[in-house]
Amino acid sequence: QAQAGWLQHDFGHLSVFSKSKWNHWVHKFVIGHLKGAPASWWNHLHFQHHAKPNCFRKDPDVNMHPLFFALGKTLSVELGVQKKKFMPYNHQHKYFFIIGPPALVPLYFQWYIFYFVIQRKQWVDLAWMLSFYIRFFLTYLPLLGVKGILGLHLLVRFIESNWFVWVTQMNHIPMHIDYDKNVDWFSTQLQATCNVHQSFFNDWFSGHLNFQIEHHLFPTMPRHNYWK
Repeated sequence: QAQAGWLQHDFGHLSVFSKSKWNHWVHKFVIGHLKGAPASWWNHLHFQHHAKPNCFRKDPDVNMHPLFFALGKTLSVELGVQKKKFMPYNHQHKYFFIIGPPALVPLYFQWYIFYFVIQRKQWVDLAWMLSFYIRFFLTYLPLLGVKGILGLHLLVRFIESNWFVWVTQMNHIPMHIDYDKNVDWFSTQLQATCNVHQSFFNDWFSGHLNFQIEHHLFPTMPRHNYWK
């Protein structure tokens, strides 16, 4: 599931086929049938992220601030001055690993993706998503029963969620986070991204998103060319 996530990311960025429509078609299959999520939802969130990475209220990936975490030096000081304290932020480096990586996919994404497609009437995406669940249940129900299949699904999403959050946050959260200052596009991308050491394992584990700087500057570039 994690690797299918990196694969759908490639198709979503139109970086596999030379024709955009081919990427769109396969993207719906990979994220819909192989992962059970809607392509329209991913596009809606991810395109905002690439347009304004780490910009508070414009990048949905940093929407955790300030209810759960105090992100970035500027915003953290702002909370302190206003004496707003929704959580014990001095311990956020501890509770992040409890409410962040384990919970994002199985608890939040799992229900929100259905809410998204129904609210926006994305019926094609919903059909692809249902095809994933039908295939999943037909495959494992005879082997595991109802409780077993629900447990397996939750376990897979739990592991995937940890994997996904570690990869996507390690190359953005350490960087500059603030309100949108209308800086030029090139500088905006560089301020919000950092790379992680290149190795065979890191390339595989992160879907080559350890080359986050190159990915944000050239989002349609095939991932195997980032190192060049």
